[in-house]
Amino acid sequence: MTPSECRDYLGHLQHFGIKLGLENIATLCAALGNPQNRFLSIHVAGTNGKGSVSAMLAGIMEEHGLRTGLYTSPHLARVEERIRIDGASIPARRFRELLARLKEAIDGLMAEDRLLYHPTYFEVLTALAFLQFAEREVDIALLEVGMGGRFDATNVVLPLVSVITTLAKDHEKHLGSSLEKIAFEKAGIIKPGVPVVCGVRGGAALHEIRRVARERKAPFTEVFSPPRTFEARPARNRFRFAYTGERGRYVFSPALAGRHQGTNAAVAIATAEVLSRTWRPLDKGRIVKAVRETRWEGRLETVRRRPLVLLDGAHNVEGVSALAAHLRESIGRPVVLVFAAMQDKDIRSMTRILFPLCKSVILTRVPYKRSATPEELAAAAPPFKGRVFLEPDTREAVRLALVESRGRSPVVIAGSLFLIGEVKRLKLFG
Repeated sequence: MTPSECRDYLGHLQHFGIKLGLENIATLCAALGNPQNRFLSIHVAGTNGKGSVSAMLAGIMEEHGLRTGLYTSPHLARVEERIRIDGASIPARRFRELLARLKEAIDGLMAEDRLLYHPTYFEVLTALAFLQFAEREVDIALLEVGMGGRFDATNVVLPLVSVITTLAKDHEKHLGSSLEKIAFEKAGIIKPGVPVVCGVRGGAALHEIRRVARERKAPFTEVFSPPRTFEARPARNRFRFAYTGERGRYVFSPALAGRHQGTNAAVAIATAEVLSRTWRPLDKGRIVKAVRETRWEGRLETVRRRPLVLLDGAHNVEGVSALAAHLRESIGRPVVLVFAAMQDKDIRSMTRILFPLCKSVILTRVPYKRSATPEELAAAAPPFKGRVFLEPDTREAVRLALVESRGRSPVVIAGSLFLIGEVKRLKLFG
């Protein structure tokens, strides 16, 4: 498959949209020899934080000398970023080779009428990741759920441990409008007898996840419930965290910025503790070292220092709340915001949280069919006293933000991982 054929086929797959269910991916995996059963895995779901937790856990595994796969979504600039081994993205040539094999298998299954529908973009990439990890003989793979959990294409694995990071309203069209319904969908990754690590704090959502774990006799670890403790203390524009789990106290300052990354790290540490007990011993010092050194693009990522420019993939109410907390606690002055969001997001709530922290706002969009237009963003946003610009071109929106900054005010680019990806693709900051 040539690069252009690869791009065309991936574009074709986008037309099949989102279809939740396991029958199709199970049929496809069976035709491939069930590659997902040929490596150990850790399965990570959650509304926010699942990418960061997966990256930290991958770092912990690598720090222990294990050949480690990492499957995440969405990608930022290149599709190959989704599939990594020991931190390196799958080579483009290898990606095309596997995609050609998948296309041949899918065409055969379709001709034999063995699939309910043509596999979606996400199903194909999930199967491709399974093939890569199996054939490159990883010791373990971190698999991030794409959406929900119960009917997500990744949910055909039997992992060493299932992880649920956080829970909030998002993707309500597919997952339900209440926290209990969303919790039920996330809890769908829980397998009979397989340990569960849960970072959800209190309320009906935690109750529902607990219920599912109890029904499936899955040992349940609540990261933030007594006797475990978690502390956060400001330290030189960052935070110093302390987490006390079943193996004692861990003190750490993640490379990833923000108070919320401390809670993500605690989830990763608690997961490592469960693995130490149920699978193989993991060293406390190496766990902390991996947390301290893990980098994950597009999460409060500093791409320029004068003026300060931050990229953050916050794309729902919980995510922008964490971003706003960081701006108040660590920046402490009004920022210039470049903002884009998908049409199905709670734009009014997101902008109500972020806009009061801004001196000016540039509303933009990304070349993606679900992206809201600047006009739609402006109509949904609350009244704003500062300067507002509507600029549909991402490159021009960023240029305008830098002009507005005058080299002094911090610039924040946020609202969608697709926006962060477009900034990366355009190489606006090198």
